[in-house]
Amino acid sequence: MSNTFVYQFDTPTFKGTATVPTGLFINGKFVEPVEGGTIDVINPANGKLLTKISAGTAKDVDIAVEAARVAYKERWGLKVPGAQRGRMLNKLADLMDQHQQELAALEALDNGKAYNVAMAADLPSSAAVIRYYAGWADKIQGKTIETTEKKMAYTRHEPFGVVGAIIPWNFPLNMLTWKIGPALATGNAVVLKPSELTPLTALRLCSLINEAGFPPGVLNIVNGYGHTVGQAISEHMVIQKVAFTGSTMTGRKVMEAAAKSNLKNVSLELGGKSPSIVFDDANLEQTVKWVAHGIYFNHGQTCTAGSRIFIQAGIYDTFVQKFKEHSLTLKLGDPFETTTYQGPQVSQTQFDRIMGYIESGKSDGANLLIGGARHGTEGYFIQPTIFTECKPSMKIVREEIFGPVAAVARFTTEEEVIELANDTSYGLACCVFTQDVNRAIRVAHSIEAGTAWVNCANHSEVAIPFGGFKQSGIGRELGEYALEHYTNVKAVHVNIGYEL
Repeated sequence: MSNTFVYQFDTPTFKGTATVPTGLFINGKFVEPVEGGTIDVINPANGKLLTKISAGTAKDVDIAVEAARVAYKERWGLKVPGAQRGRMLNKLADLMDQHQQELAALEALDNGKAYNVAMAADLPSSAAVIRYYAGWADKIQGKTIETTEKKMAYTRHEPFGVVGAIIPWNFPLNMLTWKIGPALATGNAVVLKPSELTPLTALRLCSLINEAGFPPGVLNIVNGYGHTVGQAISEHMVIQKVAFTGSTMTGRKVMEAAAKSNLKNVSLELGGKSPSIVFDDANLEQTVKWVAHGIYFNHGQTCTAGSRIFIQAGIYDTFVQKFKEHSLTLKLGDPFETTTYQGPQVSQTQFDRIMGYIESGKSDGANLLIGGARHGTEGYFIQPTIFTECKPSMKIVREEIFGPVAAVARFTTEEEVIELANDTSYGLACCVFTQDVNRAIRVAHSIEAGTAWVNCANHSEVAIPFGGFKQSGIGRELGEYALEHYTNVKAVHVNIGYEL
């Protein structure tokens, strides 16, 4: 039997107890890893140890994959009607709603995001994803295709069998549901690795998976590091599909391992360096708020963060002043305070990485307007930071920072800003701010990105596909589009009573 983490919350926003088993969740039970070993889980708000979780290895992945394979063959997959899978997913969503406060508190404790933000955004959207795919579970349909009167032909969309999933630390519960929602709805069994930095909500969800009635082995959670558990999932010969969300560099490694093993199907949601484009005619008051949300939401630790901000020359000075003033009003501090908007960065490593980019911006000649320093004396807090007069060659403009750091530049014409916006190896998202609907659509269509937000930012919907162009990924998550990444299409040709 594995150990359990028990935490008593007594904060301005939540009072209650959370209980989380810290082992590996395999075949419906929490177990200790074959080789032993633990990973420290740190509270990013103070840098102190929260708990230790079990550290899995490739041997544990083998056991989890076998449990998933047996579950898929004997008590899941095509043996369980879609309507029944849908009922279990709906039950899971209901249980997530019932435990919403506890799960939000664990997200805030483990990740550092503001509890109120987790309650308003992360938890409702996570349950909504599960509920959305519950509705799809009995609608995975093929087609009958006309050929001749002597033949019937049709297609079936069949689950892969065992699916691997590797999720990041910035939206722990959201990213888990984005993976398991379509995977379970289509009848696959799953072996998932949460981030070693933020495993608590994934482990807490395992108990809810059992309570919702899923057969043992349908969902398995193996804690561990990327170079051990992540690598083992990516190259496992039984796993037929792997879904990964994380950095572009790691995505390359996942794809390489998949290709070198059994050529498994791969979907990747990777990094971004999204442009926010503000035209002279934009609603200034609202645009300032949206642009700030675009870069500072989730402490800037968002793949779609609008970190390159292009302002048309006619309003540049006015916008920059208002953007500065608004940024300084955002409450940075304890994730459990009622007014907190921005919490700490997730780890010391991430803190150091962001501060390195800030130093790069200074040395490259960008103007540091505000921020650029640590907030407080403990934890991994970084002040909202704005650089102005940024040039395309600067490191803070070229590379993904994944922190609360905005790089602002001016532009003159629509043609110029489209060229600037597309001057990146990434293509995940973009934001366009203007009251001219023709220009809004024209520019949104011209930007090489998987998502275009017009007069808003970081505002995803469960039914709308999400994914990137170029080095921001392969495939789509959310919406009906995600389902195609979790099934094989089989064509069946039926000879109707005629000889060769």
